[in-house]
Amino acid sequence: MKVIFFGSTGMVGKSVLRQCLLDPDVESVLSIGRRPSGVSHPKLRDLVRADMFDFNVNAGELNGYDACFFCLGVSSVGMSEAEYTHLTYDLTMGWAHSLARVNPAMRFLYVSGMGTGGKAMWARVKGRTENDLLALFPAAIMIRLGALRPMHGERSKAPGGDVLLTVLSPLWPVLQWLWPSGVITTEELGRAMILAVRNGGSKRVLESADLVVLGRSDTAGMKAQLGRDA
Repeated sequence: MKVIFFGSTGMVGKSVLRQCLLDPDVESVLSIGRRPSGVSHPKLRDLVRADMFDFNVNAGELNGYDACFFCLGVSSVGMSEAEYTHLTYDLTMGWAHSLARVNPAMRFLYVSGMGTGGKAMWARVKGRTENDLLALFPAAIMIRLGALRPMHGERSKAPGGDVLLTVLSPLWPVLQWLWPSGVITTEELGRAMILAVRNGGSKRVLESADLVVLGRSDTAGMKAQLGRDA
């Protein structure tokens, strides 16, 4: 499995990248971002783009990849809908079209969130992004992440995110017991996304409960699990 990665310096991205580098089935990872990933590993190569809206990358750089993990995202706090749309929909779809031209059959995994498609501004923008990705890539999978429990010192870049993580730190075991389908660890999320690529299935939108099942299970039966109707 060869993977293209976006968002490797964020909390979600670091979590999934770590699992990709640990997984023997992941042969290589190309991380695309404004800054290097900050990780040194024989599997990993960085492609630094000072302007992430410059989608004109040589096709040879992007060709031959099996999957894209798009973990890049921003908080909508304090943003207008136009600003959030530009940094969410426009950025995602720009790279998606570039990748689809050279790897039309790749699995494109897009990290959105619980509540996507709802009435809130961010949910509407994320919903539009999901719908257009599903139309563009026959093998696209939407990742509707719930609460993410950091296991290896991952930090949040969202406004107030680190403060919230500090407050929640002693409460995570209780939260996972009270809300088992809504809280997933960073390790489990990485495993779930890799299994989603590896095994496929009929589900094209994975809700938090689906991700928890994948992340906490071994590979046996995963294809059957993903193949169930949503």
